[in-house]
Amino acid sequence: MNCRTLWLSIRVIAVVALAAVAGAVAQAPAPLCLSGVINDYSPATTVTPPGPWEIRGPWTLKFKREGGKADFSAALTMELSDYSRNPGNVDSTSGTTSRSQHTHHITIENGTVTPIQTGGFELSGPATITKDGGPAPLAASMLYVDITGGPDVEFSNITMKFEGGATVQCGSQTIHGVVRNPDKRDGDRD
Repeated sequence: MNCRTLWLSIRVIAVVALAAVAGAVAQAPAPLCLSGVINDYSPATTVTPPGPWEIRGPWTLKFKREGGKADFSAALTMELSDYSRNPGNVDSTSGTTSRSQHTHHITIENGTVTPIQTGGFELSGPATITKDGGPAPLAASMLYVDITGGPDVEFSNITMKFEGGATVQCGSQTIHGVVRNPDKRDGDRD
């Protein structure tokens, strides 16, 4: 085998290997786990007690091995915003406790995933909600979680919308947040 034939063989092998890698990247699986942060406010007058309430905290969404199912969880803090604090409802000696801070853990197990026609998907299911580590005094609630994005970032936005008992505390409007980079590690898959 002469030198020219050897170099031609090496080039062919390199091109075939490069094409195989490019094809594998183009067919990469969808993310198995998404996470991010909720960062929004409840309405001022349609919740009890009246707000607005600041709603903040991390969330995760893990897809199941069987198609069309996922689990969702959020760990949120809520406290009255500056807008709602005034001399009529704040005891100046109580300090930060006048904000009525509390926590909620919100989960959907085996929720249904459906595509959204304009891009992204929706996860829906009955929500389990705690307040400060115990059962929340709220009637049964459905939760709808929409994950959307755009041409540059496929999954960039999250909204949560409650129906049922949780609307008393969180309102019936959409609650907004952000999606971090998707985690594509197979070890996180249920």
